[in-house]
Amino acid sequence: MQALIGEGKTFIGVIHLPPLPGSPRWGGDLSAVLEQADREAAILTEGGANAIIVENFGDAPFRIGRVEPETVAAMTRAVDLVCRSTSLPVGVNMLRSDALSALAVAVAGGAQFIRVNIHYGTMAADEGLVTGEASETLRRRRLMDADHVAILADVLVKHAVPLGEPDLGLIARETAYRGLADALIVTGPVTGQPAVADDVATVRRAVPDRPLLVGSGVDATNAARFLAHADGAIVGTSLKRDGAITNPIELERVRATARAFKEIG
Repeated sequence: MQALIGEGKTFIGVIHLPPLPGSPRWGGDLSAVLEQADREAAILTEGGANAIIVENFGDAPFRIGRVEPETVAAMTRAVDLVCRSTSLPVGVNMLRSDALSALAVAVAGGAQFIRVNIHYGTMAADEGLVTGEASETLRRRRLMDADHVAILADVLVKHAVPLGEPDLGLIARETAYRGLADALIVTGPVTGQPAVADDVATVRRAVPDRPLLVGSGVDATNAARFLAHADGAIVGTSLKRDGAITNPIELERVRATARAFKEIG
């Protein structure tokens, strides 16, 4: 975690991959997907991001459980390329919440961390009920001699709701101390929408000894407010042209976000 969460506030930029082989909108040209990943990794690196995470964002609607072998293969190629293109730490998010496949891709591709949307407990998501696989993930990580791959786990992740009345502090403690997550993530309700600043503070008080990231809605204008109680943020939508998630990443938006993070930290 030291390479990922160091001094100052950590800015993790997102590469939202286009549809991959096997997904409903797959375009049939993997080279174009890899070219985009390589180009956006270069922009994030030049613009001052501290780390990069690669997501199979274009594969919606997402599966519950294991993704297909062709998804794992394509993600591995993309992550391997990004790792070779940058000196920054690289992570993997396998949507909807396939931690075992993300871990396999990270190990094969040379990544340093994974994001797991539901790591511990059960959430009702758009795709159905999703149950965390903390036990399986941690055992597989040890079996693969991959303890160097950090697990960044969401607490009440976006596009999902808990079963019953949630106690945010309790869920954060359970995720950290029973699910053994290496770092926690707090998000807003959907992609691109900010988290509630008070929620970030609640998780910080509940779990003071784990790195804490904000996972949605942070940009150059609001970073100071959301990072008051967090160690950094995962930033995707606001880095795109016009702030639209379907548009390409723009260098100046990355630079502006990096400057804002440095001013805070």
